Amino acid sequence: MDLADIRKEIDSTDDEILKLFLKRMELCVGVAKYKKENNMPVFQSKREEEILERIRKESPDDIADGAGQLFTCIMDISKCLQQRILAQPPVPHFSEPKTGNIKVACPGTAGSNTEQASVKLFPDADICFYPDFADVFEAVENGDADYGVLPIENSTAGDIRQTYDLLAKYNFYICRRTQIKIDHCLAAKKGADIRTIYSHEQALKQCFGFLKDYPARAVPYTNTALAAELVANSDDNTIAAICSERCAELYGLDIIQRDIADNPDNTTRFICISKHPEVTPDADIISICMSLPHTTGSLYRMLIRFALYGLNITKIESAPVPQAKQDIKREAFDVVFYLDFEGNALDPEVLRLMSIMEQEMKYFKFLGNYKHFD
Repeated sequence: MDLADIRKEIDSTDDEILKLFLKRMELCVGVAKYKKENNMPVFQSKREEEILERIRKESPDDIADGAGQLFTCIMDISKCLQQRILAQPPVPHFSEPKTGNIKVACPGTAGSNTEQASVKLFPDADICFYPDFADVFEAVENGDADYGVLPIENSTAGDIRQTYDLLAKYNFYICRRTQIKIDHCLAAKKGADIRTIYSHEQALKQCFGFLKDYPARAVPYTNTALAAELVANSDDNTIAAICSERCAELYGLDIIQRDIADNPDNTTRFICISKHPEVTPDADIISICMSLPHTTGSLYRMLIRFALYGLNITKIESAPVPQAKQDIKREAFDVVFYLDFEGNALDPEVLRLMSIMEQEMKYFKFLGNYKHFD
């Protein structure tokens, strides 16, 4: 047979596979209806294991695993089809966004990038400053603030792990997101003999190239604006801060060097947190956190769910299990996955998928459904 004949045979075989696949899905619908009438669960692990064991035994050794993966995928599609018939989407219980006099908790002090993001999200709000990220969460928890705004991701240095860990610790929700272009500068008092540079660890990472060649020691500090305030209020003429130009001007510092970030398009994303989930009809980003079983293909099988529901994942990242989480059985090198995907939690299909995943995953948490504000 030449190549054209082989391809013709492949096309013919594909047609047969499609017919058999459609027949199998039709039978699965019958199974779902039977299970519904008899109050039976969708997932029966023993039945699945029996099928996969038989498939592998009946396949040549060199493609047994491939055959197993193929039928695993077919069964996952079948389960999704059955769950759409059997599982009723939960009734959503979301809060309306707050209006009127709003208090926003913000880490740092006046002049910080987070303050700029807070003003962008809440132009008329009363912004209250707190020393640390955890203090912002506590302020919202205690009702001292309606919302909190924190950085969560930088285009150069990556995720801000402290924010993610606090999201896992507190039962809070993301309700808005925005981003700010970050322009770092080196600032100090006039005539300073710089030997030590203070700034947030993320800012130090974002300016790694500059700091590598600068003859001074870099020291992490709680916040870029607080670092500038420290330099301004100190009698030590050997210290400097990496901060925004606006911040340097606010605290009367000389700008020693501008644009010192490694990436000229250095950008940070900020989230707004609330004690209650707020979902509006125009919200189009959903964030979730989950822990998967330590089994072959568990991540792949989870991702297939989103494809079958037509949902686009925009971000997926793994991280160590936060120390604060007591409801995840922690093992060496255990991780949780953070996902962002496009969708709205008012959509019954989206609610159905999240409800199913919550039941099946080792750990699952809805982190919020929100809109990005440019």
